[in-house]
Parts: sequence; C-alpha cells; structure tokens
Amino acid sequence: MNVIADHPSKQLTSGQADLIRNEAPEAEKISQLTPKQLGLIYDQRWFNAYIPKELGGLELSLPKIVKLEEALSWADGSLGWTMTLCSGAAFFAGYLDKQLAAEIFSDKKTILAGSGASTGTADITDDGFIVNGNWLYASGILHATHLTANCIIRKNNIVQKNEDGSDMIRSFIFRKEEATILPGWNYMGLKATGSHWYEVRNLTVPKNRMFCIDPEHATDQNIIFNYPFLQLAEATLVANFSGMAIHFLELAEVCVQSKNNLSNAKSKYIDGKKEQLLNDFNIHRGSFFKALDASWNELETRKPITEETLKNVSTTSRKLAHSALKLVDDLYPFCGMQAANSDSEINRVWRDIHTASQHSLLTFPFN
Repeated sequence: MNVIADHPSKQLTSGQADLIRNEAPEAEKISQLTPKQLGLIYDQRWFNAYIPKELGGLELSLPKIVKLEEALSWADGSLGWTMTLCSGAAFFAGYLDKQLAAEIFSDKKTILAGSGASTGTADITDDGFIVNGNWLYASGILHATHLTANCIIRKNNIVQKNEDGSDMIRSFIFRKEEATILPGWNYMGLKATGSHWYEVRNLTVPKNRMFCIDPEHATDQNIIFNYPFLQLAEATLVANFSGMAIHFLELAEVCVQSKNNLSNAKSKYIDGKKEQLLNDFNIHRGSFFKALDASWNELETRKPITEETLKNVSTTSRKLAHSALKLVDDLYPFCGMQAANSDSEINRVWRDIHTASQHSLLTFPFN
C-alpha cells in the first residue's frame, strides 16, 4: 500500500508561507533574500536546525529538517535552497572544536555558507595552516558571517595522503571578512540565493579551525552527527526538488483551468496526464520519506545504519528528483504563455527547479 506523505504546507503557518511568497519577487529582483524573509528565518531559527540546543539551535531530527526544507522550497525555491545549504553548512558545528563552535554560535544571527568542492590548499605550518583557494556557488554568502571550504592538505608543497593513498582533504572555517566575494551568480533560476564565489589568499588559519566531516571525528554527541553526510546531502537536496514540483503543479492547475477554449477531449487528456504524473510522483515521494524514516530509526537505536538502508535513501532520493522534474516538464506545455513569462510566479518556479537540477549530486540514478 502506498502512503501519500503530508502536503508540505502542514510544516508552515499560512502567515509564514504568505510572507515568503509575497517577498519572493523582490528577493529575485535584488538577488538575495529580503529583510522580512531573513527576519522570519532568524525568528524561527531555521538556519540552526541542526545546531544543538545548548548552542541556541533547534536540534531537530533529520526527517523533521527534510520536511521543513520541502515546505520552505514549496513556499519559494530560493529561500528553501538558501536555508538548506546554509543550515547544511551549520551542520558542521558538530565537528568543530567545541570552544570555537560556542564562540561562533553565541551570535544568534550567525549564518554559515560554503562549497563542497575541494578547490583549495592548506599548507601545514608550525601554528596551523596557510590557506589559498577559490570556491564556487556558495548559496547565501551575502547573508553569511562565516564560510566553510574544503582544502587539500600539503606539507612542504607535498600533498599529504590518507592511509588508502587518496589525497588528504580537510574542511576549514573562516570569518567572511577573511575572504573575498567574487560576483558570479548570473543564472536563470534560484536568483535570490546569491550563490556567488569566494576566495582566500595566503590566509593564516589556526589549527582549531580545521575539521573533518566524519562521524568518527564528531565533537558533539547528538546522533545526527553520526548520520552519513552523503545521504544527508541527498535527502536535503531532493526535498527542494519535491517542494518546488508541488508548487509548480498547483500553479499549473490554475493555468490550465483558466483556458476557456479547451475541448472536452483535450481537458480529459491533460487531466489523465496529470493524474499519471502525480501518482508516480506521490509513489516516489512516499518511498523516499519511508526510506529516510527507516534510516533515522536505525540510527536512534544507536546501531550503525546498514548499507542496504543507506542505499535505499540514495536510490529513492534520485528517483524522487527525476520524478519531480518529469512532473514539471511534462505539464509545462499545457500551461500557456504565462509559464513562459519571466515575470510570472510559475516561470520563476520552473527556472528555480531547473537550476537546482544542475547540482550534480542527484543527476544520475546511482551514486
């Protein structure tokens, strides 16, 4: 029996959803979230969804975070994506030096942004590291107070190796003023994420600002920091696809209903197509949330999550992402010229989900 997951609107009040959507056109225009949108996020502490309560965070479970991210992306793709990526960067608090984490998150308006690419180098010194590099697509960087980045570790200009022979890569955290923002976010969708580039040059970094994103190196005992980062990333990203697809579907229904010149045969054809696409989407959405819940339940029993369970999270994430895109693409031709109008809401959602689809993590049906 297929269980249909709750509509994402259940995660937000109507006032919250309305504020986010009413501000979305202005956010797109200025290419960043608006003060009212940011104020809501600060008030609700959504950027700190993973952060332990002792540091002022919400300390939510992963399934609750994913449902929240789906809801925010249903309200607006750019806001949902920014919250997902910035709260995901703040997830690294569980691997930071505890004193450093307490200092950083003592400010209730702390926001972390970053990039997962290992496009920097960190040269070992007696006191720490000298970091150089540039990183692309740091969503939310215009609002950030701190930045995270991955670097290849070197000593005397020689790349250090892990036990398996692979390059040693570690993560670092900087204050935003230690980096230079490089304007580079000029893409058709997710405009309000302001996902610009950044660089650092010959930056001296103390040892306690290096961390390793691995459960064995977690500095906080909350079980969420034992959840494998790959599946966490897959789950949180696909929540955005799902939320945006549901938003598009609702707007598409309005567009189709506004057409007065459709014959009964054409109306029935569109209804049948929509029913088929929605049924497929709901099956994959339900399977995804079931797989995510199963993985979290295993973790809560303090047992390692099995490889089979993790594979199921990865597989259902990808199937849901592809189903969400198919839903949008197959309904788009029936929406009329309003869907092609760059000033319309439905066009913004279409642009947002297709920009999100270029993230490489969920492109293929396997990891």
